[in-house]
Amino acid sequence: MPSCSASRPNGRHMAEGEEQWRRPCTSQCAGGSVAFLVSGSSEDMASNRAPLSACSPPQVIANKADSVQAAAHSSAFTASRLEYEPYVCNGSVDIKGNPASKKHTGKWRACYSILGGEFCGSLAYYGVGTNLVSYLTKVRKQSNVAAASNIASWQGTCYLTPLLGAFLADSYWGRHRTIVISLTIFTIGMVLLTLAAVTPGSIHTLEISPQDALPSLGLFLTALGLGGIWPCVPTFGADQFDDTDGTEKMQKGLYYNWYYFAVNGGGFFASTLLVYVQDNWGWGWGFGIPTLFSVIGIAGFLACMKLYRYQKPGGSALTRICQVVVAAVRKVHVDVPNDSSLLYEMPGKEAAIVGSRKLMYTEGLRFFDRAATISSHDETSSADVPSPWKLCTVTQVEELKILARMLPVLLAGIIFNMAEAFFPLFIEQGQVMNNYIYGFSIPPGSLTTFNCLCILILAPCYNKVIMPMLSMITGMKRGLSELQRIGVGLVFAVLSLVSAALVEMARLKIVDERGLVHRNTAAPMNILWQAPQYFFVGVAKVFTVVGFIEFAYEQSPDAMRSLCQACSLIMITLGSYLVSVMLKFMDSATVGLGRGRHGWIPDNLNEGRLDRLFWLMAGLQLLNLLTFAYCATRYKRKLATT
Repeated sequence: MPSCSASRPNGRHMAEGEEQWRRPCTSQCAGGSVAFLVSGSSEDMASNRAPLSACSPPQVIANKADSVQAAAHSSAFTASRLEYEPYVCNGSVDIKGNPASKKHTGKWRACYSILGGEFCGSLAYYGVGTNLVSYLTKVRKQSNVAAASNIASWQGTCYLTPLLGAFLADSYWGRHRTIVISLTIFTIGMVLLTLAAVTPGSIHTLEISPQDALPSLGLFLTALGLGGIWPCVPTFGADQFDDTDGTEKMQKGLYYNWYYFAVNGGGFFASTLLVYVQDNWGWGWGFGIPTLFSVIGIAGFLACMKLYRYQKPGGSALTRICQVVVAAVRKVHVDVPNDSSLLYEMPGKEAAIVGSRKLMYTEGLRFFDRAATISSHDETSSADVPSPWKLCTVTQVEELKILARMLPVLLAGIIFNMAEAFFPLFIEQGQVMNNYIYGFSIPPGSLTTFNCLCILILAPCYNKVIMPMLSMITGMKRGLSELQRIGVGLVFAVLSLVSAALVEMARLKIVDERGLVHRNTAAPMNILWQAPQYFFVGVAKVFTVVGFIEFAYEQSPDAMRSLCQACSLIMITLGSYLVSVMLKFMDSATVGLGRGRHGWIPDNLNEGRLDRLFWLMAGLQLLNLLTFAYCATRYKRKLATT
């Protein structure tokens, strides 16, 4: 174990030395006991006030003192320990750029404002998106096609801009600055939407009226702002817990569930109360209220800046990836040594990448190991530091390996997100079912709220009920690993489509018995039979979505965590696009295969075979589950130094 010694300086070097001996020796952090080798006698140590560990109670070893002398001075060391604070060991810093204090920064005290800001931001986003089609068609007087096209473009932009926001956060700005800038842009967009809603319709002094320009600009700015919020908020919250501390690491697992609870809590209030306000009080209030919540979210987030732990940006991740590929291609004819210790790495504990821990070498993908192989040309080079385009560190190579191993797992999210993308078909199925319950008419679209309620109930229950039960089975304190949690969610995604198919088969049987095949009317089957399929989707999201968030943070390289979160968000977009393409293909490919001259999804669903489409999707989800299980059993986890 490397030593860490320091003595209190005298004379003109006092100021500089004072900072040095007060600074924690973070290189000694290993999550366990720490030993310090201090030169001189025990009396020298007492007078010089050797620095104490930043991470755990120290074990002091004197070179020239026996155990009796050490015991005599133990009380002096106990008193001096009280003057020092423990510091985190994951490289986090406080608002002043100093090592972050375990006692005064981070943990749940910092997460309350982050989760509150996420709730406000989620309420604002869903307050716009949930009922946007009504605003565009009824207020902006757009056609159904134009409104649907504009909404699709806006939602696509919302899920693509996180790539830009994550890149800026990991490479240059850092997560906190990216969130602040993005929240500001998002709020400006909300203000413009509110102004468009309250601007008198008689203003047409310009060729393009404010009623046309403000909504378009406002929607664009909200989408741009979400690009920095969505990938950075979950990772910034997880940054508040120290990976090297077992207790804090357990608390971080709970944070992911509460983060998803905050997201869906904001969405639930937006899809219920805000929709009512928009339909009954007008769009000035309908957009003004979420704008106010957005402002409150920014204020609360900025008010707790002194409590946060910050991770420094590590430079361009894209550049580092390209450097590994170029260096490996250049050395395509160089043999990789069997001894991994011969590969190039920076000396000491600190990695060459700012804000990142060193990564240990892992077997596999040996082609990229060539980038860290020291060739004869590298040995004869006169440069003090080799060019990263010719020779990369093991940590840099392992970053690319990690991304390559994470990709198959993240791709499973594409097929999984197709289950939620089928909600419009669930609603269409509900439209041809009896939606009266005890004399009250239940809108088919309102059952999607059941999915949200399921998440709001299960997310907290996972911490208190489900996780302890699973811990008894698996022997793991957190119940399930990230990959196991994703796999459980994929099982429930299969059950959701199976349930939808069984309901449709029963509905079509009733249609046949009542002679309603060629009549576009609802079958006498209660709409609450759809509840299980919505419930299964909710359960699947609690397991899989939270599992993907945790996986993207825990297994990604330290300096690429926001980028990996953005990649998991891209899977949602790709899943929606895949459903759109598949439905268009199935509509034309199944012509004549329905119960009439139409395909599986005609305008009159009584003549269709929607059940076959659901069975097909259930089979696709099952295939996705099996593929994921194959990849998960062969996945090599990240090995980072502590």
